[in-house]
Parts: sequence; structure tokens; C-alpha cells
Amino acid sequence: MLYQIASFLLDVIGGLLTGACLLRLYMQWQRISFSNPIGGLVFALTDWLILPLRRVIRPVGRWDMSSLVAAMLLQLAQYFLLTLLLGAASAWAWLPWLALFGLARVAVSGLIGLLIVYAVMSWVQARSPLADVIARLCEPILRPFRRIIPLVGGFDLSPLAVLVLLQVAMIVLGHLQASVMR
Repeated sequence: MLYQIASFLLDVIGGLLTGACLLRLYMQWQRISFSNPIGGLVFALTDWLILPLRRVIRPVGRWDMSSLVAAMLLQLAQYFLLTLLLGAASAWAWLPWLALFGLARVAVSGLIGLLIVYAVMSWVQARSPLADVIARLCEPILRPFRRIIPLVGGFDLSPLAVLVLLQVAMIVLGHLQASVMR
């Protein structure tokens, strides 16, 4: 029971901070201004780790590598602590792989969350700076699917198709991660 509680808390904290680092990376890549409520939250959650990393890690083109390294370090720390709690000495060799799968799962979970918020906001026709930021974050993901999936009765089903594919990706990543842990 203690392990489950610790695992849950590490997953929540690690997922939140890792997700914020990945969102910062994605927002910078999409050239979305950080002068909005989402940007302020992302800065507040990540500056303590990313700013020191920026002194030694330079961006590569539009990719802020310090945000990516920070996300990976957070996942490594999370799985390191879980391994310590389990006392599983054999898992040390697999720690980078577990962190990599964890990073991918956080990225997919974040995309799922963004798409759900996007879909709900499109139903209520919310016009706010927050809705515009979320739409700009979701558009590059939805654009290829909109080319393939036609409107059905005036409804855009591309977010649903992307959500289904992301859920499948989560299942695959979960199984891959579990197979590494065995």
C-alpha cells in the first residue's frame, strides 16, 4: 500500500512537472507567446530547472533542448525514486528506458488532455485567449486528420480519431514499459 501511494504521488508530481517542460518545448516550437495564463503557469513550474540547464545546453533550431533534457531528468528522478522504494537492484540498467517510456506517456497524456479541452471549448464556442492558445497547440496535430476525415453533418470528427489513436499509443507504451520492467 505504501508503495502504491508513493508511486501515485511521484506519478502526479513527476507527470505535472514533466508535462510542463514538454508543453514549454512545444509552445516554443510552435512560437506561441508565453504572455497568457498557460505560459505563466508553464514558466512558474519549469523555470527553476530549465534556466540553469540553458547555461550549458543550447537550443537546436526551434527546439529548446534544455526543456527536453529537463523533462527527461524529471522522469529519470521519478523512476530512480520508484526503484529505490522497490529495492529492485536489477532495474538500474533499465532506468533510462523506463524514463524514456515515461516521457512518451506523459507527452501522449498531455496531447489527450489538450484535445479534450479543445473539443469541449469548441462545443461551447469559448472565445478567450486561453481558447486561442489551445487551438494553436491542437491545430498541427489535427490538420493531417482533417484532410482525410470529412465533416459529418457539420461535425469535425478529427479530434475523436486522434484521441482514439492516442489511446492506442498509450496502451502500446504501457505494455512496452511493463515488458521492460519485467
